[in-house]
Amino acid sequence: MPLRASAGPDTLVDLVTVPGSAGLGAMLRSERSPYKGAGVSNDLVPLYMYEGKRVFLHGTRVGLKLVDDMRHRVDLFLNYRFEGFPYDHTPASLAGMNIRRSSTDLGLGYSYRSDWGSLAGEFLHDADNVSAGTELRLAYKIDWRSGNWHLRPSLSLSWRSASLNDYYYGVRQDEATALRPAYLPGAGTDLWLGLYGTYDLSTRWRLIGGVGVTRFGAGVRRSPVVQDAMQPIVMAGAAYDFGSHKAYSDPGMPLHVKVLTGRSTDCNLLPIMSLRCASTQTSDNTRIAAVELGRPLVERVNGWPLDFVGYLGILHHDENNLQPDAWQLDAYIKAYYYGFPWSGRVRTRLGMGAGFSLAERVPYVEQRDQAQRGRSTSKLLNYLDPSIDFSVGDLIGARALKETYFGVGASHRSGIFGASQMLGNVNGGSNYLYTYIESKL
Repeated sequence: MPLRASAGPDTLVDLVTVPGSAGLGAMLRSERSPYKGAGVSNDLVPLYMYEGKRVFLHGTRVGLKLVDDMRHRVDLFLNYRFEGFPYDHTPASLAGMNIRRSSTDLGLGYSYRSDWGSLAGEFLHDADNVSAGTELRLAYKIDWRSGNWHLRPSLSLSWRSASLNDYYYGVRQDEATALRPAYLPGAGTDLWLGLYGTYDLSTRWRLIGGVGVTRFGAGVRRSPVVQDAMQPIVMAGAAYDFGSHKAYSDPGMPLHVKVLTGRSTDCNLLPIMSLRCASTQTSDNTRIAAVELGRPLVERVNGWPLDFVGYLGILHHDENNLQPDAWQLDAYIKAYYYGFPWSGRVRTRLGMGAGFSLAERVPYVEQRDQAQRGRSTSKLLNYLDPSIDFSVGDLIGARALKETYFGVGASHRSGIFGASQMLGNVNGGSNYLYTYIESKL
């Protein structure tokens, strides 16, 4: 059970997905900033949801289920931390200070479920080494269902290490002024109280939302850059649950294996998708190569020639000596349409994938373009993957290769128009054109 001392979308996602399902959604998140004069921040959070037998993706969290039965669950996960200075403006209280940025935590969680509610605990440590901080969380929740409603009152305590609080809410000696003395809040405990809920609009569509409030520890509240008040948050959005065409434990589930190679392009995504631009002649001449594994999520939605597949891939950036080469992790859900008039002779698939991309190092082309615009970059960005392919077996008349596809696609990383804090409020990104072979095993 994902939880947060201060609410995030992960607290809501397991209200939407069930074992063996996947979904997509979006949420608006409005929160009063803890920093003096920063006001209210509004954030658009994409929700990518997948609940497999051993792997899960919960919006801003991805992990492995080490244990999962009716009572006990143990998870190992990576979790995005929604903390840091405002991206859109700098209040007077923070002027001249080094930016505090969001990070990714490596965590281990345990939850116990019973008829009287659920208890959960998590240990998190900063995997990005931004704060080098540690956090321990304990939470209790009760689930209440009535008709189309599912409500969840929750209470949690969070012990935060000194390095975590000092990074986000402290003032260093070289940042001190006459009105902002040097200060380190040290370790402390936060209290969170919230109510989450969903409403079923249909079998698949759900409205989701939550309200809550955080009470920071005394050390944080005394910081000269922090407003000594409760921190409220409101979240609202919608999600679509694709479901699953069969249980993930059933035999015979095909494995999609995709191998691709490509080059950077100066074309934008829409001209690429409308076939108005396909040039890979660029000054940087950087390249990518990747291997991706996929599992079917649902086949022939409502009887239509439409499938959904979940992918996890590892991609390598060849930066042409412009900066060190780097790796990239991509996780996304992809829709395939294959109802063309000629598909009976040569099966042709038109695909569109959506998910997230986490880079070891921001790709060179993104750093170059964002620097020219005077805008920020982010390792974590939204990921889109449009493609078109055809069956090799149908084309050459080889039955053994009927489920082997050759095609072309675009690997696209970007923020959501600069409106998502999770994606660094990045308004921009990168595009690579690639060719690939994919086969079902």
